[in-house]
Amino acid sequence: MAAIEISDEVYDALRLPEDEREGVMREELAVSLYARGALSFGKARELAGLSKRDFGKVLGERGVERHYTDEELEEDLAYALK
Repeated sequence: MAAIEISDEVYDALRLPEDEREGVMREELAVSLYARGALSFGKARELAGLSKRDFGKVLGERGVERHYTDEELEEDLAYALK
């Protein structure tokens, strides 16, 4: 497991209730890394701690296009045809 060190000054400057800070930071990092192509959808949603549906909704609300591969399309088509 890796950790990111954030100074107390920066952490305290967040304009969020303390009990929401970690979740918001995880979601922000996940969306950013997914948008850059640095994380897959699955790993980004895992980092954010969200379900597939909820992470997809977050991406849509932020205007982040979903990276949809041919392999994912084949899997979805196979599932739909069952």
